[in-house]
Amino acid sequence: MAMSDIPVLETPRLRLTALTERHFDDYARMLADAESTRWIGDGQPLDRMNAWRSMAMLLGHWALRGCGMWAIELKDTGEFIGRAGLMKPEGWPDLELGWMLKPEHRHHGYATEAGEAILAFAWNEMHAQRVISLVRIGNEASDHVAERLGGEHIDNIDFLGGATHLFAYYPPHREVRRAS
Repeated sequence: MAMSDIPVLETPRLRLTALTERHFDDYARMLADAESTRWIGDGQPLDRMNAWRSMAMLLGHWALRGCGMWAIELKDTGEFIGRAGLMKPEGWPDLELGWMLKPEHRHHGYATEAGEAILAFAWNEMHAQRVISLVRIGNEASDHVAERLGGEHIDNIDFLGGATHLFAYYPPHREVRRAS
């Protein structure tokens, strides 16, 4: 999948678009912030080189799996405010919906708004049967986002060395009409 094939999703306030080099400075600043990376991976901030590698991995995920992370931009200004999307790297338990916002853009409902659009993409375009979110225990803000998105807390697991809540989302039930 070429970058030009990454779909653009729009919500009332947000545009989810392919991560590009123009997002990199903001992306690198977000990943250098200890509060932003506290709940992701090993919890350590990333330097610019490793932020570049992170962005390249997320873009490569589109080519390998047909899904990945989007840059989240405010529709009215084009400002980069974070990332969100679907991933299933090697070793993951299932297709994961994840998000990360720059600190000044948290607690405005953006993660939930992006998550709703991404779940609709998972159901309608990917025909996924289940999506999960992996939320480190203690990350109450992300627990609340997963719950607002309809995630069901189905398990606690040790994931990449950290105690993690496993939330599951399922496609909306469609009524099956029976022939009479």
